[in-house]
Amino acid sequence: MTIGNHLFVLLQHLLPKRLITALIYRIARIESPGFKNALIRHFVRLYSVYTAEAVVPAGGYRSFNDFFTRALKPGARIVDIAPFAIASPCDGTVAERGELDADQVLQAQLTAKRRTYSLGAFLGEIDRAAPYIGGHFATIYLAPYNYHRVHVPLEGTLVGLHYEPGLLYSVNMTTAALVDALYVKNERLVCHFVGPSGPYALVFVGALNVGSVSLTGIGEVLPRADRRPGPLPLPERRDYGRGDELGWFNMGSTVVLIFPPKSLEFVDHFIGGSIVQMGERIAMRHHS
Repeated sequence: MTIGNHLFVLLQHLLPKRLITALIYRIARIESPGFKNALIRHFVRLYSVYTAEAVVPAGGYRSFNDFFTRALKPGARIVDIAPFAIASPCDGTVAERGELDADQVLQAQLTAKRRTYSLGAFLGEIDRAAPYIGGHFATIYLAPYNYHRVHVPLEGTLVGLHYEPGLLYSVNMTTAALVDALYVKNERLVCHFVGPSGPYALVFVGALNVGSVSLTGIGEVLPRADRRPGPLPLPERRDYGRGDELGWFNMGSTVVLIFPPKSLEFVDHFIGGSIVQMGERIAMRHHS
């Protein structure tokens, strides 16, 4: 890691992260046509965003946040329908994937140091972690230019929502490599499902500039004025098919998937550093 990387992380320690995120939240929702259109044009140029697949043209959004959380045209993403396939829940870059070392989840693999975090602390409920001890996990990072809606990777029933308050560090690769237990430190929304092979969890991890998560059919569930950890009310709709939309980040962040032991095998090309799109096969679940 370079001196610049360390300075970047040090700056995050010092910055008022929640205040900055609240400011970005307001700016992203300004509806002035001149302001929001200029912001969208600049963002598209800066990050080379592919806008042709979006339902709405770049100038047709009410605000920058509406553009950032844009829906895609039918057929822009194909969900793998093969029996027993597990699909990527989002577009992004694979940060890590593998097997849990007991209840330890790999955050970053470094030459000098292996950074991990506790699954129980991450989920916020020790009893919820028990079925996953020695299981499988995958971490997918959503860059600013990615499609930011999150979908269900495997058919199942939503049985629990749990909120864990926290800080709002950046979740890019540099910060993950230098901040211990980054994903436990950051704010997150844990979605618990029961699927055909047992339970699994999908976790929205908040980040710098990302203090807001919305769920389809509910609306914005984070940020919360009451920042106490605990369960959240379930939506009316609780049964999902593979590829159904679950929600979205209002600005980009990270999704973590957790599965029980011996429940799946990751496909060979789904490895750290690989690029994935929502709907493509990332693993095959075992039949039983």
